[in-house]
Amino acid sequence: MQSIEFCAGAGGQALGLEQAGFRHNALVEIDTDCAATLKLNRPQWDVRCEDMNTFDGRSFAGTELLTAGLPCPPFSVAGKQLGEKDERNLFPAALRLIDEIRPKAVMIENVRGFLSAVFEDYRLHLKSQLKKLGYHADWRLLSSSDYGVPQLRPRVVIVAVRKDLVDAFDWPAPNPHNPPSVGETLHDLIAANGWRGARKWADACDDIAPTIVGGSKKHGGPDLGPTRARKAWAALGVEGKSLANDAPEKDFVGTPRLTVRMVARIQGFPDEWKFHGKKTASYRQVGNAFPPPVAKAVAKNLKIALSVQKIFAVKAA
Repeated sequence: MQSIEFCAGAGGQALGLEQAGFRHNALVEIDTDCAATLKLNRPQWDVRCEDMNTFDGRSFAGTELLTAGLPCPPFSVAGKQLGEKDERNLFPAALRLIDEIRPKAVMIENVRGFLSAVFEDYRLHLKSQLKKLGYHADWRLLSSSDYGVPQLRPRVVIVAVRKDLVDAFDWPAPNPHNPPSVGETLHDLIAANGWRGARKWADACDDIAPTIVGGSKKHGGPDLGPTRARKAWAALGVEGKSLANDAPEKDFVGTPRLTVRMVARIQGFPDEWKFHGKKTASYRQVGNAFPPPVAKAVAKNLKIALSVQKIFAVKAA
């Protein structure tokens, strides 16, 4: 199964698709740090550090799955919610590329603000445009914690499948059990330097995390989000005003800070996944990522749908 991804970021969605069995024909990402992260972890991937708006997709015609993690600010409740009027809105570019590539299925991730009542007309417009291209589009708000990620992180996933595949795709069912708490998830990392209070901290940190916020290059830094998010982290026993370079030392007293590696684990990245750039750039990549376990869950069901189509094609032949 082949895929092409746009706005690939630090590879959260790409990694989930890889785990689901897809092979990437190309990953397109305009941010140089993100593109470097992709190449750092998967030298064999064809990473294009290019603008999606000007990318020519015709040479990738026939790729089975097109995916994208389109910019969130046009639809985020934390922004001005300009939607289609925002210069960062890349849905028009996505529609053009879908037309050029004509994949069997499309998977696009965005923020929950996309489902706001103010964007109802725009959602219907997108659905109409995809229908003209031969696709049936649907979307669902998925909670990352339903798929093993130890944080809230609700995300909208838009899936459009070719009309002959509509009956073959089902949304993934939530896991039958809750994800581990932040304490369970991070105990070994927080205790890496021998902190005596690590076990007590982990036992008290017995809930999942609030949504991790990465921010943009214009806004946001190496912290765990705005005031409300920091209060939620404080309730868990985490200092959210800044990030640490290392785990607490043996005799540390106080409220610990998290490292980029710890936040990446909460986001669902494997520990061996590296992030290019300094702390602020690395954290921004982590905070803006699509959790790999959620991407994997949706992609597995898309792969099943595409496999069914292949089986029918072989039988017909």
